[in-house]
Amino acid sequence: IIHDLSDIKNAQKEIIRMNATLEEKVEKRTNELESVVNQLLTVNRKLEENEERLRKSLEKEKELNDLKSRFVSTASHEFRTPLSTILSSASLIEKYAEADQQPKRTRHTQRIRDSVRHLTAILNDFLSISKLEEGEWEVNWAEYSLSDILALIKEQMSDLYEKKQNIEFSIPHCPQLIVTDKHILTNILINLLSNAVKYCPNGQIGLIVKEQEKHWLFCVWDKGIGIPKSDQKHLFERFFRASNAVNIQGTGLGLNIVKQYVKKLSGKIYFESSENQGTQFFVELPKQSI
Repeated sequence: IIHDLSDIKNAQKEIIRMNATLEEKVEKRTNELESVVNQLLTVNRKLEENEERLRKSLEKEKELNDLKSRFVSTASHEFRTPLSTILSSASLIEKYAEADQQPKRTRHTQRIRDSVRHLTAILNDFLSISKLEEGEWEVNWAEYSLSDILALIKEQMSDLYEKKQNIEFSIPHCPQLIVTDKHILTNILINLLSNAVKYCPNGQIGLIVKEQEKHWLFCVWDKGIGIPKSDQKHLFERFFRASNAVNIQGTGLGLNIVKQYVKKLSGKIYFESSENQGTQFFVELPKQSI
C-alpha cells in the first residue's frame, strides 16, 4: 500500500509538472500568436491607410479632370462673346478715320477695354481655383493699414461700375491696422463688390467695415436682383449660377473662390438675400497678431 501511495504521489507530481510545462508552452504560443495577429493588424491598417490615400488621390485627380473639363466648356462659352466684341469693334474702328468720328471710336475702344477686363477676370478665376485646389496658395500674414487697402480697392473698382452706379464706402474714421494677407483680403472684397456691380446695374452698392471685439466684419451690400430662395443653398458651389443670373456674364466660380479665401484667413462668410430686393454678404475675419 505504501508503495502504491508513493507511486500515486509521484504520478501527481509528474502531472503537475506536465501541466506547468503545457501552460508555459500554451502561454508562449499564445504570445507568439498575439504577436502575429498584431503584425497582421498593423499590415492591414497600413493597407487600409494606403487604400484610403489612393482613393482620395483618385478622387482628387477625377475632381481636377472634371474641373479642367468644366473649364474648357465654360471658357469656350464665356470667351466667345468678348472675343467677338473685340474683333467687331477693332474692325469698326478702322472705318472711323475722320476726326469728327472720334465719339464712335471711343465707344468701340471702351467696348474692347470692357471685354478685355471680362476675359482677365475669367482667367483670374481659373488661375485662383487651380492654385487653391493644388495647395499652392500660402497665407502671408503681415500688418497693413486698413485704409490703404480700402483705398486700393476703391481705385480698382472705379473702372468697373458705370456712372449710374455708386459704391458707398463706410469704414472706421481713424487709421486702423489689420493683420491679414493683403492680396487675399483684396481679392475677397473686389470679388464681392464686382458681383454687386453685375447684379445691381441701376441701384446702390456699398461696403461697410466694422471693428468688433474679436474680429473684423466686412459687409458688401447691394439693392439688386437678389438671389432666389431655391438657389441660395447652392450659392457657394463651383460653377453654380443662380436661375435669375444665367444671362449675366460669369463663370460661377467667384463665390466658391471667395469661400476658400475666407477659409484661408480662418474666417467665415454668410449672406442674406431676397429676390428683387438685394443681397448682403458678411465676412468675419478673426483678429490676428504677428
